[in-house]
Amino acid sequence: MQISRRGFIKVAGVGVAVTTVGAFGFGEAEAAVVAHVRPFKLANTMETRNTCPYCSVACGIIMYSKGDLKKGDATITHIEGDADHPTNRGTLCPKGAALKDFIHSETRLKYPMVRKPGSNKFERVSWDTALDRIARLMKDDRDKNFVAKNADGVTVNRWTSTGMLAASATTNETAWLTYKVARSLGLLGFDNQARV
Repeated sequence: MQISRRGFIKVAGVGVAVTTVGAFGFGEAEAAVVAHVRPFKLANTMETRNTCPYCSVACGIIMYSKGDLKKGDATITHIEGDADHPTNRGTLCPKGAALKDFIHSETRLKYPMVRKPGSNKFERVSWDTALDRIARLMKDDRDKNFVAKNADGVTVNRWTSTGMLAASATTNETAWLTYKVARSLGLLGFDNQARV
């Protein structure tokens, strides 16, 4: 079969036109593709804005959850960067992008745990028990090791036997309040988790 160059262009043009019409949805293939597309995964979810817990940058994130928050059975289904946040403008680093895996990890610590002296395992305790124990141990250590005056008699109010490691992914107001609490206790060893 012999075909001229002009005939080939005509056949190719008709083929492109038919393909284009089919791609615009006038064929049954388009309906078949639409039938197999899954529904939007963020439909019927609750949106919560928060701060990424990893480093001192404090990127904004949006968490999407399904379920009832009041009953405590809500599950986070998706996490993404907050495009309205001035720090990251919607972008996340690899650790921030993997926050959903961090939340749903089987090894994630969810409750306070205590390992008693001589034991080889941690036991779960209530939040009240944990906070009372921390407060009692801090008070006992401060009473024992607090230095009110140095050798020259100058008031120094130092507590050097205990240190504090603060979180970096907090607001300025929370960081200021944490700093004031640590310094008012006399703590000299005070640092930030982002520098560790």
